[in-house]
Amino acid sequence: MASHRKSRPTGTRVAGIRTPALATAALTSVALLSQTANATPSDDRPTLEEVEKKVDDLYRQAGSATEKYNAVKEKTTKQRKKVDTLLDDVAQRTQKLNDAREELGSFASAQYRTGASVPETATLLLADSPQDYFDQNQLMNRLTGRQKTAVDDYVTQQSETMKKRREATESLETLTDSQKDLKTAKSTVQKKLATARELLSELTAEEKARLAAIEKKKQEEAERKAAELAKQQAAKEEAERKRREEAAQQQESGSGSSGTSGGTGSSTPGTSTGTKAEKAIAFARAQIGKPYVWGATGPGSYDCSGLTQAAWKAAGVTLPRVTYDQVNAGTTVSVSQAQPGDLVFFYDDISHVGLYIGDGMMIHAPKPGAYVREESIFYDGESSIYSVVRPA
Repeated sequence: MASHRKSRPTGTRVAGIRTPALATAALTSVALLSQTANATPSDDRPTLEEVEKKVDDLYRQAGSATEKYNAVKEKTTKQRKKVDTLLDDVAQRTQKLNDAREELGSFASAQYRTGASVPETATLLLADSPQDYFDQNQLMNRLTGRQKTAVDDYVTQQSETMKKRREATESLETLTDSQKDLKTAKSTVQKKLATARELLSELTAEEKARLAAIEKKKQEEAERKAAELAKQQAAKEEAERKRREEAAQQQESGSGSSGTSGGTGSSTPGTSTGTKAEKAIAFARAQIGKPYVWGATGPGSYDCSGLTQAAWKAAGVTLPRVTYDQVNAGTTVSVSQAQPGDLVFFYDDISHVGLYIGDGMMIHAPKPGAYVREESIFYDGESSIYSVVRPA
């Protein structure tokens, strides 16, 4: 006998409810899509190490762009002063030209009152190039000595005024180009800093804590290297002190007091240099805690080269404004020979500088968001040091 039981529809049960095969497939697709959506952000999200490297690179690029901005700003300032000087000169020469023209006009009026020939002089005063008329013998011969002197003066003033006007125009064009370059350099710095801030703002609290731990570890390693350098320098200084003492004893035993006199004389240059370095360091130390601001030269804030320039200025030594020029403003020495007051330059593009204070440490204005501080010269690794320069 045939069964009348209905066949069970295909499908599966979800939470006790029978679902058709099509609904099951739809639910499976939704689940897969949900998993994919949840997985994509974490797959695309950069690691903390990648963020750190990117931010460091951006700050370094911003530092390099800042030095370029400083150089363009200095050039623009000089060009603006040149333009102002030229415009003042043009104004003075224009006044002299007007005075000469008035004198010629007085001669024309006198000729008119006496019934003398006027047309040539009148034409002269209205002409664009009076020299063309005065070069004609028939006119020049009718002029008195005083009139000829006035004509010569007018022609000279006109020629010099036109020359200065051309020079001023060219200088104004150069100034305009410099101002455009300055605007571009400023925009470059701002974009780098904005990108760095955006990356940091996307970090979670946990990631920021981990990043701080990484920075602390780097700082500890830098301080360890600084301590090693301090020990090496102290050992060299002690060896040099003993050598000098032995040399002084030998001189005293061989030539009496003459050796002492020579030693005193030879130490004078070092004392002078040391005094200047001490003044530079004292100034820099007084700036600790002030914010880094790109393009700033004090007194409320500084960028790296602005701080070193101001510090040595306080010691009576004039340094150029930017790192690219400061690196050539003295004698280059090795890191192991660094002395307090020396300038330590960083990176292949020479985009950062600090003031060495001894024991492997320096005072510098590090980067945006930071403050002037003491820090190891190995703060970014030994390979980041470009050179050490002694300004005085």
